Amino acid sequence: MNFVKPPHPATLANETLIKQCEIAFGRGSGPGGQHRNKVETYVTITHPPTGITASAGERRSQIQNRGQATRRLRLALAREVRTKVDRNHHRRSELWEQRRQGKQMSVNPEHTDYPALLAEALDVIYARKFDVAGSAGVLGVSMSQLAKLVRHDKRAFGTVNQGREERGMPRLK
Repeated sequence: MNFVKPPHPATLANETLIKQCEIAFGRGSGPGGQHRNKVETYVTITHPPTGITASAGERRSQIQNRGQATRRLRLALAREVRTKVDRNHHRRSELWEQRRQGKQMSVNPEHTDYPALLAEALDVIYARKFDVAGSAGVLGVSMSQLAKLVRHDKRAFGTVNQGREERGMPRLK
């Protein structure tokens, strides 16, 4: 697990995040025929401060692949990087407060805000040693809403359940 100083890299503006990254282009295999064999559309983005890498090559367009690789990088950063937060007095981000509606938190996992919200949720869950109910209270949402937010990302959900099991807590469903 990587720990970084705030702000969490998954919450950074695209321009700021990309300035911290190394981007490489190449040729990929798969559909696309001759176009794919002649044009470097495969994109790999590495975030050197954390060593996390993401790539995309399923589209014929380098721009589309770059966008997809950036999204994958943000999700990987949200899952694998933690910022230290106060376990009882976490100050919710402006984005979190904007997206929260009472105890509800609805966000489509495909939305651009999802990686930042996932990162904040996981920071609090880790700080509270996988106590999801307590984390939900700190974040001002219901436990079911917090579990639903994390459940949208299978790897993050698996990591939370593994942390809960290691501490003798039941798995989230």
